[in-house]
Amino acid sequence: MLRRQIACVRYEPADRIWLAALSRFVPRERWRQTFTITPTTLLAWHRQLIARKWMFTRHRRPGRPSTAPAVKQLILRLAQENSSWGHRRIQGELARLGYPIAPSTVWEILHAAGIDPAPQRSGPTWRQS
Repeated sequence: MLRRQIACVRYEPADRIWLAALSRFVPRERWRQTFTITPTTLLAWHRQLIARKWMFTRHRRPGRPSTAPAVKQLILRLAQENSSWGHRRIQGELARLGYPIAPSTVWEILHAAGIDPAPQRSGPTWRQS
């Protein structure tokens, strides 16, 4: 009855690292006498570790990455300081500064911030002046 109550030993990651480090000093022929694990178990742990390290699917969110907050602040600052500029002009200035961003993204950022598009020019036309 006692055997059924005692489960298999579950090694923590720190224990696995310790056993892997010790295994370098003991010849493989003597592993069965020294450790409670086999060489195949140690290699399986290593394969699982490598598989977890190179699995990027859980780190990445689906869709296009969001615009950096610094770029958003720059867009809003350009729009406030230059009220006659539209989203395309702001996008062109950002491209000059080395920030490749789509005009539609600039428009979405301005729209989300509640900034209206650049006003229509209501001054005199070329012929009138």
